[in-house]
Amino acid sequence: MELKRVVVTGIGAFTPIGSTVEEVFKNLENGVSGSAPITHFDTEKFKTKFACEVKNFDVTQYVDRKEARKMDPYTHFAMAAAHECVVDSNLDLEKENLEDIGVIWGSGVGGLTTFQVEIAGFAKGDGSPRFNPFFIPKMISNIAAGYISMKYGLRGPSFTAVSACASSTHAMIDAFNYIRLGKAKAFITGGSEATINECGIGGFNAMKALSENNEEAESASRPFDISRDGFVMGEGGVALMFEEYEHAVARGAKIYAEVVGGGMSSDAHHLTAPHPEGAGAALCMKSAIQDAGIDVTDIDYINVHGTSTPLGDIAETTAIKKLFGEHAYKVNISSTKSMTGHLLGAAGAMEAMACIVALQKGIVPPTINCKNLDPEIDQKLNLTLNTAQQRDVEYALSNTFGFGGHNGTIVLKKYKG
Repeated sequence: MELKRVVVTGIGAFTPIGSTVEEVFKNLENGVSGSAPITHFDTEKFKTKFACEVKNFDVTQYVDRKEARKMDPYTHFAMAAAHECVVDSNLDLEKENLEDIGVIWGSGVGGLTTFQVEIAGFAKGDGSPRFNPFFIPKMISNIAAGYISMKYGLRGPSFTAVSACASSTHAMIDAFNYIRLGKAKAFITGGSEATINECGIGGFNAMKALSENNEEAESASRPFDISRDGFVMGEGGVALMFEEYEHAVARGAKIYAEVVGGGMSSDAHHLTAPHPEGAGAALCMKSAIQDAGIDVTDIDYINVHGTSTPLGDIAETTAIKKLFGEHAYKVNISSTKSMTGHLLGAAGAMEAMACIVALQKGIVPPTINCKNLDPEIDQKLNLTLNTAQQRDVEYALSNTFGFGGHNGTIVLKKYKG
């Protein structure tokens, strides 16, 4: 059967570096850091005291206050992003067959704030099971997709991908495949996460995954730098409208980019550490490029997972060299987590936005905060350090890798009609 083409026709974003598409695009280009001291809770007794928070977010602009109380913050971000995405897409849902439109969301953790509040309350009590009746519905990772589908009456496939930091990339790949197989006309896809709380920061501190560079909080997310000491926690939500090409053209939609390939793989190596030679990462990128029907030499830009962890950055650049060969030195590489921090399950959707910046504007977002490149990372790679670079980008590739060895790669193409 002939596969359908898939395009991106809408974006909604609430991120540490902006809450509109224009603001996020601008700050990605200009290398703006979203890292600052944590305001969500008292960090006095915590090793890490900073994160990349979403600023000035008011969920009641998007959800009724009473309804908002029934939702975890990760769902708040999802609802707000989905609203802006639908508005941006200009898709008139009153004129659409809502059985042909669905929601595929991504969240690695789900309602951690709700879980923390409810368990803390139980622990302080006398052992009686006095829980909020909305405890479970607020907490579970699929509920954001459910809320989005209910708000808009979307009766197509609706579910959530949960694969740690690869979640929203896996969600986007699923949406891409459903549409190109002719099983749907459009999806609201993407991801959201809200883990800047005591459990999130304390838990990741305990496993020594987070940066503890409190003295240099603004520049602590420093992929590829010899002094990197872990990732910086981020939060937020990003929604993208994936739509069947002919359907989008027929209604005169603006088109940000075309989705042309997706790949998934497993490291099958370690609970949290990447394969040291990047075997799973290389396989994932290879699968995505083959799925797109192109060659490695067609890729102009790679938005790497690049979390600023000692092991991860080395493994990923090793994988790129292994797969791309000499072309690895001709492609632009950057980690926008240096600006946004790590949005965990929402990272893939956030970084798809970064790829769209490169495709639309011919500007590769930089890797900021890297002053002294790790000697274990090939010095000849173009890591787009500290300053955005102009480049005509036709194909961009984005990687996301999660605990458990879950890998996802998506390939986007400049839209030319």
